[in-house]
Amino acid sequence: MSAADSKETINLSALPEAAYLHIPFCRRRCYYCDFAVSIVGDRPPVARTNELQSEPLQSGTFGTIARYVEILRQEIRGTASFGKPLQTIFFGGGTPSLLSVEQLSQILDTLNQQFGIAAGAEISMEIDPGTFDLAQVQGYRAAGVNRVSLGVQAFQPELLQACGRSHTVADVYQAVEWVQQAGFKNFSLDLISGLPHQTLADWQASLETAIALVPTHLSCYDLTIEPITAFGKQYKPGMQPLPSDETTAEMYRTAQRLLTAAGYDHYEISNYAKPGYQCRHNRVYWENRSFYGFGMGATSYIEHDRFCRPRKTREYYEWVGERQRSGERGVGSREWGKPEPSPSSSIPLQSESQLQTSDILLDTLMLGLRLAEGLSLSALIEQFGRETMQQVWACLQPFHQKGWVVVRSGLNEAIAPSLATLPDSGRLQLSDPEGFLFSNVILVSLFEEFE
Repeated sequence: MSAADSKETINLSALPEAAYLHIPFCRRRCYYCDFAVSIVGDRPPVARTNELQSEPLQSGTFGTIARYVEILRQEIRGTASFGKPLQTIFFGGGTPSLLSVEQLSQILDTLNQQFGIAAGAEISMEIDPGTFDLAQVQGYRAAGVNRVSLGVQAFQPELLQACGRSHTVADVYQAVEWVQQAGFKNFSLDLISGLPHQTLADWQASLETAIALVPTHLSCYDLTIEPITAFGKQYKPGMQPLPSDETTAEMYRTAQRLLTAAGYDHYEISNYAKPGYQCRHNRVYWENRSFYGFGMGATSYIEHDRFCRPRKTREYYEWVGERQRSGERGVGSREWGKPEPSPSSSIPLQSESQLQTSDILLDTLMLGLRLAEGLSLSALIEQFGRETMQQVWACLQPFHQKGWVVVRSGLNEAIAPSLATLPDSGRLQLSDPEGFLFSNVILVSLFEEFE
């Protein structure tokens, strides 16, 4: 059976209620970054409201950002609405806090006009220390942002410098103070482990300092060396001055131990939250639900159909312009030119980019097993069939024996590791911390089995 059958239809209840907006601008490129970004340097990019109104496409840094905002809004206006208001919005980057308050407001207004924004929607924004002041973050909150994520990465000056960050430790403390003064109850801090020259003591100190700042959410990412980055050209995985695999594994265990002891739920492999403060937008990804993507390099995902926008500024502008001139409307390759659905109808799928059943299975397992709650066995069996899921279970047996993969009953009790037949109900999960720590090993085995 193929998920790309042309007769398959989209269930309207599964259509997108989330939007990701990529703001690509950065003062400089961090040495570990391989995202689609545009470097604007250290010149102040924020203009006053009257500047934006009088000369929206002026030259210089602000003019560059203003032009991008206008093209981004054109893309949003050129996207067919499915009639469902947005429940989550996420401004990522890049450095979204290089946007002026007026520019952010314009983007939110355009989203609201095109799709509607639900009452109580989560509106998240990545902000970097040293790129905003109190008045600016107050303006973001007044415009509708109700969750911010601060890119801290480390609390040691030498580590910030080593990974190319443009802010200082003092900037971090000032940023947190302003965020709290602006009235944000929901704010997150990002940290990175496994940095060059980083010791276990450094990592523990960063965690303890972050806990003392009392964020409602913490994201702890292990450094990934990407070939095209400055780090990728300078370092080889597993070689000094990068910490050893044993040290980074202990860093992961240390984060789990300290943060859970401080009252944070380890709800996803890299994410911790106080009760009630999980990131609703990111759960859309982990639950493999549909979402709109807007902006340079952004990806939209509508009922198993992915579409990535161009990663370079000029190509992205040309892509939006071509569709505007032709009058096409949509979020990706297949949606452009498609009429808006009636509330009672379903939409025929005709897409070259639609995923096959095996791809959907692997995506579902790869994303869902990132969550502490794992995946419902009954839902997996209903979607993919008992025979397929028994094959999955056979592949997972060695990891089940190690205690990395667990099956829990409805009473949250672990089922014996000797189990040979997959139960009809319960939840398939990775153990914390060891199952999470070795998740890549588990996923490689699944991909080798089903690709």
